Amino acid sequence: MIRNLQQMEEKVLALKKKHRVVIAWAQDTNTIGAINKAVKKGFIEAILIGKLSEIIKTCKKEGIDERNFTLVESDNETHASSEAVRLAKTGEADIVMKGLVGTDKFLRAIMDKEKGLMLPNAVLSYVCAIEIPAYHKLLFITDTAVIPFPDLDQKVAMARYAIEMARKFGIKKPKIALIGASEKMSRHFKNSDDYAIMCKMADRNQIKNCVMDGPLDIFLACDKKSIKIKGVETPVNGEADILLFPSLESSNPFYKGLMLFADGELAGLIRGTEKPVIVMSRSESEISKYFCIALSCLMA
Repeated sequence: MIRNLQQMEEKVLALKKKHRVVIAWAQDTNTIGAINKAVKKGFIEAILIGKLSEIIKTCKKEGIDERNFTLVESDNETHASSEAVRLAKTGEADIVMKGLVGTDKFLRAIMDKEKGLMLPNAVLSYVCAIEIPAYHKLLFITDTAVIPFPDLDQKVAMARYAIEMARKFGIKKPKIALIGASEKMSRHFKNSDDYAIMCKMADRNQIKNCVMDGPLDIFLACDKKSIKIKGVETPVNGEADILLFPSLESSNPFYKGLMLFADGELAGLIRGTEKPVIVMSRSESEISKYFCIALSCLMA
């Protein structure tokens, strides 16, 4: 079982396989630094699309040899995104990564019905693994980037994507906490009904390879002491591997709080696409972007 992001990197290196990563609007320092590290480690080849003068300028500033990469000129974010998707679509790249381009423009290229990377009838969702010193293992969180208010079918897809990723980390039967403000079912929280249906689906093996319970608050999901204090019986038992949130408005601030205030580092991916797609906040650290690249190679 992989318990931290360093161990994930070690597993990727042990695979001894090289993937081609194409980056849209790739002239920012953290993205170039992360890509350069992965290239030097030997598990990717990189195609950087953007303003070549800016890419070269950034490389010079950081002491990076731009000849480590294949460079492709582009004069705007929209073209850079569509070109990155085209290269993946035609098999010239294995993984697509967002650089400085805005998430909405980038995802528009990914979701293009004719030229994009969406799988037929798939739900587009985001799963990330976060490493925080206060928790004894990696914590998978969904959806922190794509679906504003997921319906039941989207929540089920989110759970299945997260399970698939967790199993790649050696977690054979991950514990999923369906997150709410309280563990009590309530008509005031519309997600209670969806959560009840999902738990029954898991019981009947319609959602496979997991232990699921909810609604649960964060304490019951991740803190064994709170289980004893509250006297709540739950199979998750304060040992959650996966936190599934009811909305983007709840999950996104939660994960960003972990990154900013709890020394968190993450690796995350878009799911529901033909090829792995890396989408990160433009302000994410170089090391988190590097771990996202490693994760994409693990999931490719």
